[in-house]
Amino acid sequence: MSKSPNRQLKLGAILTGVGTEQNAWREPGLPGDASIDINWYIRHARAAEAAKFDLVFIVDSPFITPDTAPHFLNRLEPLTLLSALAVSTSHIGLVATLTTSYWEPYNVARQFASLDQISNGRAGWNVVTTGLEGAARNYGREEHFDHAVRYARAREFVEVVQGLWDSYEDDAFVRDKAAGIFLDKSRQHALNHKGEHFSVAGPLALSRSRQGQPVIFQAGDSDTGRSFGAAVAEATFAAAQDFGQAQDYYRDLKARAAKLGRDADRIVVMPGLGVIIDDTDAAARAREEARIGSLDLGKALVELGRAFNYHDFSGYDLDAPFPDVEALSLNSYKGRAERIVHVARAQRLSLRATAWHFANSRSRFVGTAETVADEIERWFVGGAADGFNLMVSAPRDFTLFVERVVPILQARGLFRSDYESDTLRGHLGLPVPPNRHAVRERARAAAE
Repeated sequence: MSKSPNRQLKLGAILTGVGTEQNAWREPGLPGDASIDINWYIRHARAAEAAKFDLVFIVDSPFITPDTAPHFLNRLEPLTLLSALAVSTSHIGLVATLTTSYWEPYNVARQFASLDQISNGRAGWNVVTTGLEGAARNYGREEHFDHAVRYARAREFVEVVQGLWDSYEDDAFVRDKAAGIFLDKSRQHALNHKGEHFSVAGPLALSRSRQGQPVIFQAGDSDTGRSFGAAVAEATFAAAQDFGQAQDYYRDLKARAAKLGRDADRIVVMPGLGVIIDDTDAAARAREEARIGSLDLGKALVELGRAFNYHDFSGYDLDAPFPDVEALSLNSYKGRAERIVHVARAQRLSLRATAWHFANSRSRFVGTAETVADEIERWFVGGAADGFNLMVSAPRDFTLFVERVVPILQARGLFRSDYESDTLRGHLGLPVPPNRHAVRERARAAAE
């Protein structure tokens, strides 16, 4: 297959402990307490760093039920976890999910800026708005924010956080002991933000890191979510079931960004990557069949219901057409819920068939290391992805990916053989954002 000399593939490792799928925790060799074992995370972060991955990623959600997937039932808080990884690694990026719906901008700005300083410029924030309505009751609210309101708050939330991250110009701290001057006060800036959703004075009591600001990631797939990502994201975690769907998302997101006057090449699109690797394609497919065969319908229905705010499908006629639950998607995981409804209607699926369809979704990255590398290259060269986020739950497949697939990608010139940077922005090819106050001052001085 052809090489692409002007672009480098980006790779992330999603560290999900015992897994975000119902049966992932039963994988041989996976410790049953992996989601709360800091040593498990450290080992895998170091393995990903040794393989020159761009980042590790920690997922999160502020609401659970007894039927929630095992990893979410018992897991470490992301920023606490990444602070431990920051002092256990030296190069790999550190990205965490944190919702704008139930936090305050000042806290988030402070936490991520602290991680950015602790890691010496390797932090990234995956901005989400929280799809599960039950989260409201964990934060003193009777009702979840409306979908449109969530995204309006998120847009303002990000603006406030980024403004706080610019509280100090890069040369604000003089630290002149002889003169007794610690701070150049003219280079400290209060934000004094007053908006529709937030009022934040500032300044933030923390300076910028070597990469200027943490990298903004985003993962929304609804129409509103895509528009939000096109406006604020520097990288996105895309959900794509196949090559065509991935291409459509890639083109759509970058076109939206371009219409907003942004450089579309400065949004790194990274779909999720689930791999099954074996010595032959047939052996890998057999393992996939065995994994699918271990699923049960009850768990498939639970997982289906999660997109509709954990709607209980167990009382419906399983063999009747997929029920009319479209209204339930309006304030939950809207993008995924709408996709489920669309597929069920287009293919005239029963509820049973719909549950199995989405539970049994097959990976396009199954086979020998060469087969998997070929498919990765096809997506990368074919305009479906700038990189991938590899799910790390199955120890065997992660090891095989690192030991067999990565060297193939390196030999083809698609992936780095060594780090050329030690910041997350450097890995992703993103520029350091200039401090807005310094830019304004330079413009004023030039006009005089």
